[in-house]
Amino acid sequence: MGEAFFWGAVGGVSLVVGAAVVFVVPIGRQLLGAIMAFGAGVLISAVSFELVEEAVDQTNGDWSVALGMFCGAITFFAGDWWIDNRGGRHRKSMHAHDEESNSKAILLGTVLDGVPESVVIGLGLAQGGAVSAAMVAAVFLSNLPESISSTTGLRASGWSSGRLLLMWSVVALVAGIASLLGYTVFENSSDETIAFVMSFAGGALLTMLADTMMPKAFELEGKLVGLLTTLGFAVAFAISAVS
Repeated sequence: MGEAFFWGAVGGVSLVVGAAVVFVVPIGRQLLGAIMAFGAGVLISAVSFELVEEAVDQTNGDWSVALGMFCGAITFFAGDWWIDNRGGRHRKSMHAHDEESNSKAILLGTVLDGVPESVVIGLGLAQGGAVSAAMVAAVFLSNLPESISSTTGLRASGWSSGRLLLMWSVVALVAGIASLLGYTVFENSSDETIAFVMSFAGGALLTMLADTMMPKAFELEGKLVGLLTTLGFAVAFAISAVS
């Protein structure tokens, strides 16, 4: 159980690392876009080989995989829409947040982005007895650009360094708890349930990538996004193959 919490927190702690980087060295738009594109490629690989493929193998192509992906996509879309309309719309922006931005909505939005992938880390431990290096790397790398971008924008809006570090620390703690829940709740679940949860996370992550991460990366970096995303995918695939 402790291992599940630890690895979930490791994935989430990159949010704190990203904020700390901003405090020391300002990150330019193009570099942030490059990091975001690379992280998107890593996540696409994780969804493909660590979630959906594993879910299909778990049930030999059972209907639960398709249902899980659909439910995950709808859940993220609905949650993201609700948070956007309550002040969290620009939580990943590098620019100063406007008066409509709400700190609670920003926090909830960040948690929404990170919970599905953290649950899967704990779920993988419960099923295989060993942490998926590819999944932890994917979560860690994908969180970095989100933290850098949001921290830059929130600092420009007047948030103090202490307040920002506290927010990211809370999210990292939630990531550890989500991983722990993934381990304890689904430890003795059926193959169909495991497949549903894994594909649910896959659907949620793909929707997040298409809705926020990829468009933002292209906005910041431009044409190089395609190459960097492919590079991220290849690196994550290599990690998955080795592990």
